[in-house]
Amino acid sequence: MAEEQKRDGILRDRDIREPLFEYLEENYGKVRILEEKVIGRVRADIVMVTPEYLYGIEIKSDADNYSRLEKQVRYYNWYYDRNMIVIGSRHAQHVKEHVPEWWGILSVELDENGQTDFYEIRKCGVNPRVKDHRKIQILWRNELTNLMVLNKLPKYRNKSKDFVQKKLLDQVPPEKLWPQAYEELFERDYSIYENSKET
Repeated sequence: MAEEQKRDGILRDRDIREPLFEYLEENYGKVRILEEKVIGRVRADIVMVTPEYLYGIEIKSDADNYSRLEKQVRYYNWYYDRNMIVIGSRHAQHVKEHVPEWWGILSVELDENGQTDFYEIRKCGVNPRVKDHRKIQILWRNELTNLMVLNKLPKYRNKSKDFVQKKLLDQVPPEKLWPQAYEELFERDYSIYENSKET
Protein backbone atom coordinates (compact mmCIF):
# COMPACT_ATOMS: atom_id res chain seq x y z
CA MET A 1 0.00 0.00 0.00
CA ALA A 2 1.30 3.46 -0.86
CA GLU A 3 2.94 5.40 1.98
CA GLU A 4 0.66 8.38 1.41
CA GLN A 5 -2.39 6.20 2.03
CA LYS A 6 -0.87 4.85 5.21
CA ARG A 7 -0.29 8.41 6.38
CA ASP A 8 -3.73 9.82 5.63
CA GLY A 9 -5.62 6.61 6.52
CA ILE A 10 -7.72 6.79 3.34
CA LEU A 11 -8.47 3.49 1.67
CA ARG A 12 -9.40 3.49 -1.98
CA ASP A 13 -11.17 0.78 -3.98
CA ARG A 14 -7.92 -0.68 -5.31
CA ASP A 15 -6.54 -0.97 -1.75
CA ILE A 16 -9.62 -2.81 -0.49
CA ARG A 17 -10.12 -5.54 -3.08
CA GLU A 18 -7.33 -8.05 -2.40
CA PRO A 19 -7.68 -7.92 1.42
CA LEU A 20 -11.46 -8.19 0.95
CA PHE A 21 -11.09 -11.34 -1.16
CA GLU A 22 -8.99 -12.89 1.61
CA TYR A 23 -11.58 -11.90 4.22
CA LEU A 24 -14.43 -13.42 2.19
CA GLU A 25 -12.55 -16.67 1.66
CA GLU A 26 -11.75 -16.94 5.36
CA ASN A 27 -15.29 -16.17 6.52
CA TYR A 28 -17.54 -17.75 3.87
CA GLY A 29 -15.75 -21.00 3.10
CA LYS A 30 -15.99 -22.18 -0.50
CA VAL A 31 -16.38 -19.09 -2.68
CA ARG A 32 -15.76 -17.99 -6.25
CA ILE A 33 -15.20 -14.29 -6.88
CA LEU A 34 -16.33 -12.65 -10.12
CA GLU A 35 -15.44 -8.98 -10.61
CA GLU A 36 -17.11 -6.11 -12.44
CA LYS A 37 -20.30 -7.79 -13.71
CA VAL A 38 -22.80 -5.69 -15.66
CA ILE A 39 -26.31 -5.96 -14.20
CA GLY A 40 -28.87 -3.96 -16.12
CA ARG A 41 -27.62 -0.38 -16.24
CA VAL A 42 -25.02 -0.61 -13.48
CA ARG A 43 -21.93 -2.66 -12.74
CA ALA A 44 -21.58 -4.85 -9.67
CA ASP A 45 -18.13 -4.47 -8.10
CA ILE A 46 -18.01 -8.08 -6.94
CA VAL A 47 -20.21 -11.15 -7.33
CA MET A 48 -19.47 -13.87 -4.79
CA VAL A 49 -20.69 -17.38 -5.49
CA THR A 50 -21.18 -19.85 -2.65
CA PRO A 51 -22.82 -23.28 -2.87
CA GLU A 52 -26.04 -21.79 -1.43
CA TYR A 53 -26.23 -18.16 -2.52
CA LEU A 54 -25.20 -15.52 -5.00
CA TYR A 55 -23.91 -12.37 -3.29
CA GLY A 56 -23.67 -8.90 -4.77
CA ILE A 57 -20.99 -6.76 -3.13
CA GLU A 58 -20.65 -3.01 -3.61
CA ILE A 59 -17.53 -1.16 -2.46
CA LYS A 60 -17.78 2.43 -1.25
CA SER A 61 -14.30 3.46 -0.23
CA ASP A 62 -13.38 6.60 1.68
CA ALA A 63 -12.81 8.25 -1.71
CA ASP A 64 -16.37 7.46 -2.93
CA ASN A 65 -19.73 9.09 -2.33
CA TYR A 66 -23.35 7.92 -2.40
CA SER A 67 -24.39 9.68 -5.62
CA ARG A 68 -24.99 6.46 -7.63
CA LEU A 69 -25.92 4.15 -4.78
CA GLU A 70 -29.72 4.41 -4.98
CA LYS A 71 -29.69 3.15 -8.56
CA GLN A 72 -27.10 0.50 -7.74
CA VAL A 73 -29.15 -0.80 -4.82
CA ARG A 74 -32.20 -1.24 -7.06
CA TYR A 75 -30.31 -3.42 -9.54
CA TYR A 76 -28.40 -5.40 -6.91
CA ASN A 77 -31.73 -6.25 -5.30
CA TRP A 78 -33.01 -7.71 -8.57
CA TYR A 79 -29.99 -9.93 -9.24
CA TYR A 80 -28.59 -11.39 -6.01
CA ASP A 81 -29.80 -13.60 -3.15
CA ARG A 82 -27.80 -11.58 -0.63
CA ASN A 83 -26.23 -8.13 -0.86
CA MET A 84 -23.44 -6.40 1.01
CA ILE A 85 -21.83 -2.99 1.02
CA VAL A 86 -18.19 -2.63 2.01
CA ILE A 87 -17.48 0.86 3.29
CA GLY A 88 -14.56 3.00 4.28
CA SER A 89 -14.77 4.16 7.88
CA ARG A 90 -15.91 7.68 6.96
CA HIS A 91 -19.20 6.21 5.68
CA ALA A 92 -19.93 4.15 8.81
CA GLN A 93 -22.18 6.71 10.49
CA HIS A 94 -24.65 7.16 7.62
CA VAL A 95 -24.51 4.02 5.48
CA LYS A 96 -27.66 2.51 7.06
CA GLU A 97 -29.65 5.41 5.62
CA HIS A 98 -28.65 4.39 2.07
CA VAL A 99 -29.15 0.61 1.93
CA PRO A 100 -32.11 -1.65 2.83
CA GLU A 101 -32.17 -3.37 6.21
CA TRP A 102 -31.39 -6.77 4.67
CA TRP A 103 -28.07 -5.59 3.21
CA GLY A 104 -24.94 -6.65 5.04
CA ILE A 105 -22.53 -3.87 6.03
CA LEU A 106 -18.80 -4.44 6.28
CA SER A 107 -16.51 -1.63 7.43
CA VAL A 108 -12.85 -1.48 6.42
CA GLU A 109 -10.06 0.68 7.79
CA LEU A 110 -6.36 0.66 8.49
CA ASP A 111 -5.26 -0.50 11.93
CA GLU A 112 -2.42 1.05 13.93
CA ASN A 113 0.08 -1.07 11.97
CA GLY A 114 -1.21 0.07 8.61
CA GLN A 115 -2.91 -3.26 7.92
CA THR A 116 -6.41 -3.55 6.44
CA ASP A 117 -8.97 -4.45 9.11
CA PHE A 118 -12.60 -5.48 8.53
CA TYR A 119 -15.51 -5.18 10.95
CA GLU A 120 -18.97 -6.61 10.28
CA ILE A 121 -21.53 -3.98 11.23
CA ARG A 122 -24.50 -6.02 9.99
CA LYS A 123 -24.90 -9.52 8.57
CA CYS A 124 -26.53 -10.11 5.18
CA GLY A 125 -30.21 -10.99 5.35
CA VAL A 126 -32.56 -12.58 2.83
CA ASN A 127 -33.13 -10.31 -0.15
CA PRO A 128 -36.92 -10.24 -0.69
CA ARG A 129 -36.67 -8.51 -4.07
CA VAL A 130 -34.43 -10.89 -6.04
CA LYS A 131 -35.93 -11.91 -9.39
CA ASP A 132 -35.06 -15.33 -10.78
CA HIS A 133 -35.40 -14.18 -14.39
CA ARG A 134 -32.73 -11.55 -13.67
CA LYS A 135 -30.44 -13.74 -11.61
CA ILE A 136 -30.24 -16.45 -14.28
CA GLN A 137 -28.79 -13.92 -16.72
CA ILE A 138 -25.37 -14.34 -15.10
CA LEU A 139 -25.07 -17.77 -16.74
CA TRP A 140 -23.41 -18.18 -20.12
CA ARG A 141 -25.11 -20.10 -22.90
CA ASN A 142 -22.89 -23.18 -22.48
CA GLU A 143 -23.69 -23.19 -18.74
CA LEU A 144 -27.40 -23.06 -19.50
CA THR A 145 -26.95 -25.97 -21.91
CA ASN A 146 -25.15 -27.95 -19.21
CA LEU A 147 -28.11 -27.38 -16.90
CA MET A 148 -30.56 -28.49 -19.58
CA VAL A 149 -28.61 -31.74 -20.05
CA LEU A 150 -28.29 -32.26 -16.30
CA ASN A 151 -32.05 -31.97 -15.93
CA LYS A 152 -32.79 -34.17 -18.98
CA LEU A 153 -34.30 -31.33 -21.00
CA PRO A 154 -33.79 -30.60 -24.71
CA LYS A 155 -30.80 -28.36 -25.51
CA TYR A 156 -32.82 -26.07 -27.81
CA ARG A 157 -29.72 -25.21 -29.83
CA ASN A 158 -31.68 -23.04 -32.26
CA LYS A 159 -33.55 -21.12 -29.58
CA SER A 160 -32.49 -17.86 -27.96
CA LYS A 161 -30.69 -17.62 -24.66
CA ASP A 162 -33.79 -15.98 -23.16
CA PHE A 163 -35.90 -18.94 -24.28
CA VAL A 164 -33.54 -21.43 -22.62
CA GLN A 165 -33.44 -19.38 -19.40
CA LYS A 166 -37.24 -19.37 -19.24
CA LYS A 167 -37.42 -23.13 -19.89
CA LEU A 168 -35.07 -23.83 -17.00
CA LEU A 169 -37.02 -21.57 -14.66
CA ASP A 170 -40.31 -23.18 -15.72
CA GLN A 171 -39.16 -26.81 -15.68
CA VAL A 172 -36.69 -27.10 -12.80
CA PRO A 173 -37.69 -26.37 -9.17
CA PRO A 174 -35.64 -23.51 -7.71
CA GLU A 175 -34.32 -25.60 -4.83
CA LYS A 176 -32.76 -27.89 -7.45
CA LEU A 177 -31.84 -25.35 -10.13
CA TRP A 178 -29.88 -22.80 -8.14
CA PRO A 179 -27.37 -25.15 -6.46
CA GLN A 180 -26.72 -26.58 -9.94
CA ALA A 181 -26.32 -23.08 -11.39
CA TYR A 182 -23.90 -22.01 -8.67
CA GLU A 183 -21.83 -25.13 -9.29
CA GLU A 184 -21.62 -24.09 -12.95
CA LEU A 185 -20.29 -20.70 -11.83
CA PHE A 186 -17.68 -22.40 -9.65
CA GLU A 187 -16.52 -24.32 -12.73
CA ARG A 188 -16.57 -21.33 -15.12
CA ASP A 189 -13.46 -21.25 -17.29
CA TYR A 190 -12.72 -17.76 -18.59
CA SER A 191 -9.88 -18.98 -20.82
CA ILE A 192 -12.43 -20.58 -23.16
CA TYR A 193 -14.18 -17.25 -23.68
CA GLU A 194 -11.35 -14.73 -23.84
CA ASN A 195 -12.76 -13.31 -27.07
CA SER A 196 -16.41 -13.93 -26.30
CA LYS A 197 -19.03 -11.23 -25.70
CA GLU A 198 -20.31 -13.33 -22.81
CA THR A 199 -17.34 -12.46 -20.60
